[in-house]
Amino acid sequence: MATRNPVPSPMERPAGWPVGSFNTYAEAQAAVDNLSDRSFPVENLSIVGVDLIQVEKVTGRLTWGKVLGGGALSGAWMGLFFGVLFAVFSPTVWGPILFGLIIGAIFGMVFAGVSYALTGGDRDFTSMTQIVAGRYDVISAPEHATRARDMIAEMGVGPRRSPQENPYEAPRDPQN
Repeated sequence: MATRNPVPSPMERPAGWPVGSFNTYAEAQAAVDNLSDRSFPVENLSIVGVDLIQVEKVTGRLTWGKVLGGGALSGAWMGLFFGVLFAVFSPTVWGPILFGLIIGAIFGMVFAGVSYALTGGDRDFTSMTQIVAGRYDVISAPEHATRARDMIAEMGVGPRRSPQENPYEAPRDPQN
């Protein structure tokens, strides 16, 4: 009879008991690292991001110059790639490379300009998107949960946050 591996695959929802709750991933990671240093069977733990939100940080205004410049650069890279490929089979080396760079930059500018024009100005900014957790819980297999919770409490790795506290609000000055 084959035994089932207790470690969930990354695509499975982790099961177990919460043994620690931390404000940042670094604090949760430090707690697990400390448990590992103390010979705790860390293969029974998971770090779970809770209260996930998607944050889109606007990084700047998108202009025709930025669109065409970015298109030229990405096209030039593609042109350089094909130019080097053709240079391998050509009697002259620099001709195909230079031709590939120039044609690539032109096509890159055209394609970027056309796709930007088709948006009709609906998205005239650049941004970066990431998923952020409100807190990070360390989850343990039930048979190790009590020991893990007690060891984390002894460490004093990170402060616990009350469920009523808004994780997206700036911390308040306790003297006010």
